[in-house]
Amino acid sequence: MDLTTILGLVIGLGALIGGYMWDGGHLKALFVPSAMVIIFGGTAGAVAISFPMSRLKEIPQALGMAFKETKRNPAIIIEELVEMATVARREGVLALEQRAQEHDNQFLRDGLMMVVDGTDPELTRQILELEMDALEHHHEGWAKIFETAGGYAPAMGIIGTVMGLIHVLGNLSDPGTLGPAIAVAFTATLYGVSSANVIYLPISTKIKIRSKEQISEMELMLEGILALQAGENPQLIKKKLRSFQHQGIKRPEGEDDKGGEE
Repeated sequence: MDLTTILGLVIGLGALIGGYMWDGGHLKALFVPSAMVIIFGGTAGAVAISFPMSRLKEIPQALGMAFKETKRNPAIIIEELVEMATVARREGVLALEQRAQEHDNQFLRDGLMMVVDGTDPELTRQILELEMDALEHHHEGWAKIFETAGGYAPAMGIIGTVMGLIHVLGNLSDPGTLGPAIAVAFTATLYGVSSANVIYLPISTKIKIRSKEQISEMELMLEGILALQAGENPQLIKKKLRSFQHQGIKRPEGEDDKGGEE
């Protein structure tokens, strides 16, 4: 699990609730089931209208991308590509066939198999770039779902507040209940604004960041595959690929800027 996502949610919600209670507010006053139904149900309905079922079915995968941390170690990928480039220069690209077929990364496996099959380098680049673009577009679709929810939630909060005020103004026979009733009505606005800015929009941003990291990793693999196919010097390949460590992929802990470069 990604601790930053979970910790961020805990801190965000905790700060809102803690700040409210600091001034003498009661936690029970924040729990208004009717407002929850209006805000969260209304937001879910609006999102369902906005997107096709095929996209909505992928919400669990999108949440998994936001809450599950994927460990990326570009140094290992670079060393692996350099090692394969050394083998390819010494024994030819056909010597990589078995290793390519057994590789656990599908993108790298597909690229290496195209090299082994003698695919034209420009065609190899085009195919792999199309795959990267498709994945990036897919991730953007996931992020858009939560971004849209973040746009609808505050509006639903206002709708809930207006509905609550209508109910209050329609029952003015007991002035003593007017203040608490208005407070309950405004709870809907609180739910809408806070859910948008603490839950939906941050999750959308996290998905975009995760996507950028993955695409950067794939760009590194693409350049390594093409360099290997061109028969470039393995040490020059290493120098070229290290530049990708500064493009959204985390450097492993303990590795300095030299990265053990020979």
